[in-house]
Amino acid sequence: MAAKEKGKLRSEEWFGKEGKDGFIYRSWIKNQGYPAHQFKGKPVIGICNTWSEATPCNGHFRELAQFIKNGIYEAGGFPLEFPVMSLGETIIRPTAMLYRNLASMTVEESIRANPFDAVVLMTGCDKTTPSLVMGAASVDIPSIVLPGGPMLNGKFRGKDLGSGTDVWKFDADVKAGKMTLDEMEEAEACMSRSIGHCNTMGTASTMATMVEALGLTLPGVSSIPAADSRKKMNAHMTGMRAVEMAKENLKISKILTKPAFINAIKVNSAVGGSTNFVLHLLAIAKRVGVELSLDDFDKHGAKIPFLLNLMPSGKYLMEDYYYAGGIQVILKELGHHLSEEAITVNGKTLTENSQKARNWNTDVIRPITDPIIKEGGITVVKGNLCTEGAVIKVSAATPSLLKHKGRAVVFETIEDYHERIDNPDLDIDEHCIMVLKNVGPKGYPGMPEVGNMALPQKLIQKGISDMIRISDGRMSGTAYGTVFLHASPESALGSPLALVENGDIIECDVPAKKIHLHVSDEELAKRREKWTPIDLEFNRGYIKLYIDTVNQAHEGADLDFLIGSSGSIVNRESH
Repeated sequence: MAAKEKGKLRSEEWFGKEGKDGFIYRSWIKNQGYPAHQFKGKPVIGICNTWSEATPCNGHFRELAQFIKNGIYEAGGFPLEFPVMSLGETIIRPTAMLYRNLASMTVEESIRANPFDAVVLMTGCDKTTPSLVMGAASVDIPSIVLPGGPMLNGKFRGKDLGSGTDVWKFDADVKAGKMTLDEMEEAEACMSRSIGHCNTMGTASTMATMVEALGLTLPGVSSIPAADSRKKMNAHMTGMRAVEMAKENLKISKILTKPAFINAIKVNSAVGGSTNFVLHLLAIAKRVGVELSLDDFDKHGAKIPFLLNLMPSGKYLMEDYYYAGGIQVILKELGHHLSEEAITVNGKTLTENSQKARNWNTDVIRPITDPIIKEGGITVVKGNLCTEGAVIKVSAATPSLLKHKGRAVVFETIEDYHERIDNPDLDIDEHCIMVLKNVGPKGYPGMPEVGNMALPQKLIQKGISDMIRISDGRMSGTAYGTVFLHASPESALGSPLALVENGDIIECDVPAKKIHLHVSDEELAKRREKWTPIDLEFNRGYIKLYIDTVNQAHEGADLDFLIGSSGSIVNRESH
């Protein structure tokens, strides 16, 4: 197929052909009742729908897709809705992160293989957002994102409940004898009482914030609750804008520039976003050829003031955030911190889009002159324990633990952790540092959200609520604590983390961006000679492909052969 000519729609290579080829493409579309004038010569807009009953966060997408279609029709386009692999973090096992890259492949190939002039990406649950953006970025046609929106505030016995965040609290309360299992079960429906994804600044809300900060959504869309009628209105407007983008040929690569990625890093710091943001932004950047590294998160994000008083780093929820003015207020507060070079899907900058924003609740969104924390961003630490870095979400950590030296208590696998953590004879106190191995990209495989290890029951009963934890895994964006994550290289490769033993002294110094294992190089060399890798036990299928080709956390944990772009040209004719 020839490359798209200026002013020529990509879909014309399908529906505009004469003779046999055009007959086949048009004829089969007509079997759904579409007359030729509805699709021939008009922008064809793909609606990439991650609806699935196995993805509860995205369960309302069938209805939402219709509003996108209405907007596309109004703007003179032709919508074609198509399904792709949907990843429900709350149900899928062992972890949705294992399948993020696979889902991105289904998105990329579905877009490239079909007659789309532009696509609307319907995102919601954690991994649906990066997988759709990664796939679309590798095709590089006009793309616009519609986040599905968070749930309404949970309500339980007169108090607001935050998705995920209060689960960890309830679990600790049950172990401490403050709550019964019956009471915990009663809270289940109270926490999840409407359509939408997590109502905290967990990974789903972080991903919605990320795509707006990157410029991939209409202004203000990312913070609207799923149940709010304004979400449907914005779905309609998103459909309309997708048609205009197709006519303008405003490709995703024109939006996903280096300044856009820097903007996203700064916004994530201001809202106290999930550490998972780091992995996904790195992976997206590599799909469009933008040079981005862990150092960029430190350089551009670590010193940004933390402004959003939202769980898990604060007390409010996404519904409150939206009523206070939402993300547009954050963008306005950041002001001169944001680049004027990056454009958004409407052709304007983030600063231009947020000019009229007003803050209706300064307890929810703090002004930049009076932040919650002056430097609250995700911080990257390095040292002999993780030579390529580890990350910590400072806004969710205990300040007194940001500089700490303690004795290591080591768990070789997640099974080892579960077997021993609540044993009364476990040699551990609140000054120790918990170390979990073999939960990285290859070692688990899939890098699960287990890095925020629950504390030993005997310490919880003692009133201890936080300890330093280190692993090569991830943690839920809804979680909190002084947790060092994504230690790279991972322990399954025989990294220094793999060589840590019980009783080793580890020193953490977040202000100095250092983490150090007080073991000599000579001793580590001796341990490495004796080290043997775990048996990963996967010999076929996608998981074997994943293990063989996945990159390390500091590179975004994408599959090595997916980095970069193949473009939108289909190289073979089908007839």
